[in-house]
Amino acid sequence: MKKFPNAFVIIIATIVFGWVLTFVVPQGTFERISESETGKTTVVQGSYQQIDADHLSLFDMLVAIPRGLAGRADTIVLILLLGGCFYVIEKTGALNQGLNQLMNILEGKEVLALVFISLLFMTGGVMIGMQEEVIAMTPILLLFGRSLGYNALTVVYISYGSTVVGSAFSPFNPFAVIIAQKEADLELLSGSLFRIIILLIVSIVWIAYIIRYANRNRIEKVKETGADQLLTFRSKIIVFLLVSTFLGVTYGLLELDWGFNEISASFFGLGIVSGLIGKLGINKTTEFYIDGFKEMIFAAMIIGLANSISLILKEGMIIDTIVHGLFGPLQNLSPGTSAVLMMISHSVLHFPIPSYSGQAVLTMPVLVPLSDLIGLSRQVCVLSYQYGAVIMDMIIPTNGALMAVLAISSIAYDKWLKFITKAALILFVIAAIAILTAVAIGYN
Repeated sequence: MKKFPNAFVIIIATIVFGWVLTFVVPQGTFERISESETGKTTVVQGSYQQIDADHLSLFDMLVAIPRGLAGRADTIVLILLLGGCFYVIEKTGALNQGLNQLMNILEGKEVLALVFISLLFMTGGVMIGMQEEVIAMTPILLLFGRSLGYNALTVVYISYGSTVVGSAFSPFNPFAVIIAQKEADLELLSGSLFRIIILLIVSIVWIAYIIRYANRNRIEKVKETGADQLLTFRSKIIVFLLVSTFLGVTYGLLELDWGFNEISASFFGLGIVSGLIGKLGINKTTEFYIDGFKEMIFAAMIIGLANSISLILKEGMIIDTIVHGLFGPLQNLSPGTSAVLMMISHSVLHFPIPSYSGQAVLTMPVLVPLSDLIGLSRQVCVLSYQYGAVIMDMIIPTNGALMAVLAISSIAYDKWLKFITKAALILFVIAAIAILTAVAIGYN
């Protein structure tokens, strides 16, 4: 059997496929209105029409690759600086010492560790829609998993997978729920109780599933060099600064409107300070920082290349056609059926639009009037988008964060897909039941 293509090959192939689609799918567009005061752009319902525009040339497709990288510059910088920061901290010995101390605490309590890590990353997804931040932490998490006797699939499941679950079922994910509710003219964070109940149900199912898999697929524990060494005073300071930085960044995202640049600055400073506290010296600290960049460059490239796909489909003038084709027929169905199919349509649409915040901005102005027309509450409309789009982040190869995490973990995409499909289907079934329940109880 031939080796399955790696993440880089898959992304490049998808870019080429997207370009080919621009010649196959009819070009079309919705009319959009821009508000000068707020800068907000809205889509006019029922304004879709086919157009005859120039097709992208082969050279245009090639140019979209560096443009895609440039368009995700802030994310790429974040990944590189996070990678450099964690590499420096690892070289101080603080991470290994902290890991060793944690292993001693968790000896014989491996299942508890699974639950704790899953809930930790799920909380990150719930609060800030965390995904890209997992990339730089993956090497450390793999080390942690091996120390407990868990394979790479388990580690990615409890970390990246849990962030996606938290993001998808969150009552207040700022990049999904809040943006979608704003586009739907709903009170922000309204309907949170129902979402919290569904989140609790999903969390129990999600963790139970991984415990079952992990216990059936244990590997031999890997004891690291110096496994008996516990945290020194300097290492305790570094770990304290690391935890404080995470808390500070979370506060900044929630309360200070921080973006990736502020997060990058925080971790860059943490890396430099940690190296000096760890007695590496300024030269060694910066050299290790550069080594950390090298470790993360492939993951950063994957993020940028994934962005090129959206550029090609958008400039090829077929994104609006895809939206119109997916959601137009729903107006002829009952509210419950329409809501579930709306979720499925969002899942399909997430392939060419891997940014779920961008998907909300694009689709909500189209779907809100449609929901009003068929008697579907706007809150359910947001719910269908939220579940359908975000769950797909653990599946689609156009999601740069997923492909980067898999690349670092040395997990082939086909192996991951085979592993995660059943769990994702369970999530979709729960989501569909939740949506039908919401329709039945008049969730609004």
